[in-house]
Amino acid sequence: MANKKLVVATDAEYPPQSLQQPDGTFVGFDIDVATELAKRLGVEVAFVSAPWESVTAGGWEGKWDVSVGSMTPTAKRAAVLDFPAIYYYTPAAFAVHRDSDINSLSDLNGKVVGVCATCTYEDYLNRSLDIDAEGAPAFEYQVTASEIRTYDTDFRALDDLRLGDGVELDAVLSALPTVTEAIGSGYPLRVVGDPVFYEPLSIAIDKGDVEFGQRIHEIVSDMREDGTLTEFSEKWYGVDLATTGS
Repeated sequence: MANKKLVVATDAEYPPQSLQQPDGTFVGFDIDVATELAKRLGVEVAFVSAPWESVTAGGWEGKWDVSVGSMTPTAKRAAVLDFPAIYYYTPAAFAVHRDSDINSLSDLNGKVVGVCATCTYEDYLNRSLDIDAEGAPAFEYQVTASEIRTYDTDFRALDDLRLGDGVELDAVLSALPTVTEAIGSGYPLRVVGDPVFYEPLSIAIDKGDVEFGQRIHEIVSDMREDGTLTEFSEKWYGVDLATTGS
């Protein structure tokens, strides 16, 4: 507030949540949410493309003020970060190459699966996913991969998958909107089975700033009640993910 600027950590390659354009500006669902958050705080907004591992590690030392990056508030992350407001829910789903003979979740057992590093999709495949957040539906582990191959972003994994069935990967586990965005952009992929879990996604701040967290909570609650989050969700996803958790 003293600097009159909210510095937001986000991902430069995570459409439709966030994407840095050639001119350096950012667009996406998370970008709209962060921009509105800053507006209601009465400050300007600035975006920083930060490594996911650095964001989830906490101890930001003032490099940025907040993460509006579709982060799942897991118990492990809550040890180093505070999660003042869940702002939407998204399904996690498996994608395979269009030429793959995989047609069900059980067909994925024993396959090579790509995921983003240190994210909930990797935790799911490692069977260590612990989502400690209100509104998170129960889930079961349904897939056992022979190899879990990690990438710095989801789209890097999808880039390898589109090279061909089994060329680098047999499948990718990611957010369904991200997979849908890739397919809409021409990636020769398809979704297999139903979503395996639903993620409540939260704004994150560094540990310990109770006043800042409470202000964010109030603003996001107002954005949900006045329909702003629904408007942004329908704009970028075509459905309301802001008010439904299943």
